[in-house]
Amino acid sequence: MRLDDESESSNVEDRRGASGGRSIGGRGGLGVGSLVLALVASYFFGVDPATVLGLLSNFTSEAPLVTQSHKPPVDDEMARFVSKVLGSTETTWHAVFREGGSTYQEPKLVLFTGSTPTACGTGQAAMGPFYCPSDQKVYIDLAFYRDLKERFHAPGEFAEAYVIAHEVGHHVQNLLGISAKVQAAQARTGNKAKANALSVKLELQADCLAGVWGRRADSMRHIIEPGDIEQALAAASAIGDDRLQEQSRGYATPDSFTHGTSAQRVRWFKRGMESGDMRQCDTFKAASL
Repeated sequence: MRLDDESESSNVEDRRGASGGRSIGGRGGLGVGSLVLALVASYFFGVDPATVLGLLSNFTSEAPLVTQSHKPPVDDEMARFVSKVLGSTETTWHAVFREGGSTYQEPKLVLFTGSTPTACGTGQAAMGPFYCPSDQKVYIDLAFYRDLKERFHAPGEFAEAYVIAHEVGHHVQNLLGISAKVQAAQARTGNKAKANALSVKLELQADCLAGVWGRRADSMRHIIEPGDIEQALAAASAIGDDRLQEQSRGYATPDSFTHGTSAQRVRWFKRGMESGDMRQCDTFKAASL
C-alpha cells in the first residue's frame, strides 16, 4: 500500500499496557457466561462479539470504566500504519456522506492488549477486531495481525487494512441506522437461524463497504499497489464461516453462519471494490448473496 501521503488519524486511543476492567451501567451488565459465549463464538465461528455482548443481549451502557489511554508513540510503525488506514477511511467516508448531503461522524480506534472495557462489555483479544456501536469505537489488539498472517494465511498490508475498513463499515451501518434495524428484526424473529441470516447480510454489507473504501481511496489518492487487492480477497476468503468451521471441527453448519461463506465475503468485497458505490452494497434486497 502507498500510505506515505496519508495523514494519521487523531482518533486513535492507545490503551496498550493498561489493565483491563469491567464495564459499568446498563441493565444489569453482562455476566461471565455472556463473555465466554462471545469468546467461543468469535474464535471458532467468526461471530462478531458485539452481536453477542451488545446487540443480541440488548445491553446498553451509560459509560465504560475509565481506563488510561494516550497517543501511540511516534516510532511505533504498526500503530502509525493503522492510524493512517483509519485516516484514509475518514477522508473517504467524509466525501461519500457529503455527496449524500449528510455529515460523517468519525469513530475512535482503540489499541489494546489482552482485554479492555467497552460500552458493549469487556473486550478480549481472542474476539479479534470488533466494533462497539454503543461507544462508536473500533477495538483491535494488534497481535491479531500475527494471527491473520500465521493462522489465516492472509499476510500483507492491504489485508490488514481491510480488517479495519470492515469494522469501519459497521460504523457506517450504525450511523445509517442499519444496525439498529437489524437488531430489532433479530429480536422480533425469535428464530436463531433467521437471526443468523440477518447477521450474515449485515457482515457482507460491511465487506462491501470496505471495498467501497478501497475503490474510493485509490481513486482519490492512489493507495493500491499490484497484489494489494489479492491480499484483501485472501483475507476475506480466509475468514468465511464455512472455512473457519471446517478448520475447527471438520464440517460446516450453514444455519449457524453469521458472517457468510468465503465465496460470499469475496464476492461482496469485490462488488464494493469494483463499483465504489455504497448503493451497490444492499445485501438485504439482493436476490442472492
